[in-house]
Amino acid sequence: MFKLKYFICLVILLLIACSDSEEQEYVDVPLNFTIPSNFPSLAYNIEGNKPTEKGFELGKKLFYDGRLASDGLVSCGFCHLQANAFTHHGHTVSHGVANAMGTRNAPPIQNMAFQTSYMYDGAAENLDLQPIIPLTSVIEMDGNLNTILQMMKGDKEYQKLFGQAFEDKAITTENMLKALSQFMVMMVSSNSKFDKYRRNEIDGTFTSDELAGYNLFKSKCASCHATDLMTDNSFRNNGLAVNPKVNDVGRYKVTELVEDYYKFRVQSLRNIEVTVPYMHDGRFGTLDAVLNHYASGVIDSQTLDPILKQNGKLGISLSDTEKKQIILFLKTLTDTQYLTDKRFSEF
Repeated sequence: MFKLKYFICLVILLLIACSDSEEQEYVDVPLNFTIPSNFPSLAYNIEGNKPTEKGFELGKKLFYDGRLASDGLVSCGFCHLQANAFTHHGHTVSHGVANAMGTRNAPPIQNMAFQTSYMYDGAAENLDLQPIIPLTSVIEMDGNLNTILQMMKGDKEYQKLFGQAFEDKAITTENMLKALSQFMVMMVSSNSKFDKYRRNEIDGTFTSDELAGYNLFKSKCASCHATDLMTDNSFRNNGLAVNPKVNDVGRYKVTELVEDYYKFRVQSLRNIEVTVPYMHDGRFGTLDAVLNHYASGVIDSQTLDPILKQNGKLGISLSDTEKKQIILFLKTLTDTQYLTDKRFSEF
């Protein structure tokens, strides 16, 4: 009788072990990544980290997991809200653990695979490494990589997902960052009215004012907000008055080159309608205020972009009508499909 019970228990244990092993088996199902026809080439080396179903699923779980932060609450998704193109809507500057206040507003997360650098000052040039900055920043997530690894290794769901997402099944910082990249690489916003206009698709017909705004945009704004990505990925000083309390020196913080003082990365204008507030420090609450700055608020300095200082005049000449038309055009960049895509939502 004892031997029979022992045999049954052994069989059950073996079945459980086999079941766990099957659940953690590597699942190599690639996700389809298509470059929109009106987009430039990829900047990210997607061949080095091809998105898969399970890699994406793991990246999404990590993105919304507050346990990566020291307080167990502040996830990546805390400061990056989907309805607002993954920005920190309504906050002039973003805040993290223990309500620690930053000095910049969280930038949008969209079309990351087409960018050549990340953060307002370009502190990261590789998407696979970018998450380390917010993860370990004391004013953002204040996370400890060793503590995060211990948490994931003790979590059955993470054990399962890492096993399915990576052939080596290893729960490592490298694989964690790769999974986050796979999630962000798939976050492509390319189905706005503007995109449909550019691709001659249904629902892509501009009104006369939108078209006038687009033509004005091309002549007055597209030098920096270039290509259909709406950025040339450069760093520029756009004439903002320096906040003496913060004195954010921008790109200089990274390069320590005098010519980079007060230069910030040119952000994409995609989904700009829903990413208020604007500029690196969220100082402007409306698109009108942004255009008013370029029309009459530009401050001269040694590193001011030459485009904003031509023929002895500062800024960009804009009439009230032109401002309204440009804003109408900017609203055609809103991609509702992206803002509501359930693949990227937390729930």
